[in-house]
Amino acid sequence: MTFAPSSQLFSSSKSFDSSGFDYFSSNYFFTLHGNRTSVFICIMPAHRAESFPWYHSSRQKPRRWPLALRFIKGSVHANIIAPIVFYTLFTTLVVFVDQHLNINLGVPSTVTPSLSIVVGLLLVFRNSSSYERFWGGRQDVGHIVSNVRNLSRYFMLCGPNESDEDRQDTEKVVKTLIAMLFAMRSSLREDWGIPDKEEEPEYTDLLPRGMQGHENWGVALPLELAFFVEKYIRKGHKRGNFQAPQASMLTSQLNAIIDGYGHMETIMLTPIPVCYQIHMKQVLSLYCLFLPFSIVDDWNWVAVPMVALIAFTLYGIEGIGQEIENPFGLDRNDIKMDNIVRDTRQEITTLLECWKQGKEEHFL
Repeated sequence: MTFAPSSQLFSSSKSFDSSGFDYFSSNYFFTLHGNRTSVFICIMPAHRAESFPWYHSSRQKPRRWPLALRFIKGSVHANIIAPIVFYTLFTTLVVFVDQHLNINLGVPSTVTPSLSIVVGLLLVFRNSSSYERFWGGRQDVGHIVSNVRNLSRYFMLCGPNESDEDRQDTEKVVKTLIAMLFAMRSSLREDWGIPDKEEEPEYTDLLPRGMQGHENWGVALPLELAFFVEKYIRKGHKRGNFQAPQASMLTSQLNAIIDGYGHMETIMLTPIPVCYQIHMKQVLSLYCLFLPFSIVDDWNWVAVPMVALIAFTLYGIEGIGQEIENPFGLDRNDIKMDNIVRDTRQEITTLLECWKQGKEEHFL
């Protein structure tokens, strides 16, 4: 089989010659038919917005300032400014009384190293626990996206697609898989209910027609959508499209999606124990209150910026742990779930449109 040059495939001003080729063109697709082998080729329109894999997930604004000079966007400074100001003023008062009122407030500094070790260990545990939750949530999102991709591909190429009605059912179940990603994102943000079509059309257009959520009865929407997918797998198994091992594999992948969602629920619903948070705050407060008395004799007025710097460091580390312990929200440091879901929707719907336009099973 001989292919036309690539310039003919991608140029809207040229057409194929009639020697062995017939073609159908639309905004998105070309279909080539040879003598023996039929090949389906999917390309993007000539005039479109620039896109590539992970288009939304990998986008980053150019940095106008070095990270060392950023104090607002993406930082925790707004959350820790109050204790820093308090300890700075408190240290100023201690130094003033010690230097100008001739009242010796200094204490031996031998206790400070021991307290520093304890505070450091607590902060390490706090940050490692929070980052483990953050990274675990990101891994769950990645595993769920991978399973959605695998199920979508298998349904399009190996599902019960003999008739037009069957192909419509396959299209619906693939869209339902994408809708599960949107539903999980919204559920983890406690954004309950199906949004209006005007609010989020890219989500509502994917849901099965007439879908009514039962979240007011305590049933999460992703679990309801999983029933639609399982029903499709059962249908394919009954009709012989999926043999028992294949149906079991597909069900396992669907179960993996629900397992990942359950693990993300665990992260969201299980905060760091309050007893640990209380002790952490109390230890930090006592350490920063004791620190001015231990260094005032050696540092005098230099103790004021030193305490401010130490408080900034310690409370900043504690604030980072608090910022990332629930990574599914809308904060700048949270997982970019909107972008990940949008990219996944783009790639699967593009393949789905290619599959709908073609009559073959091969993509090039």
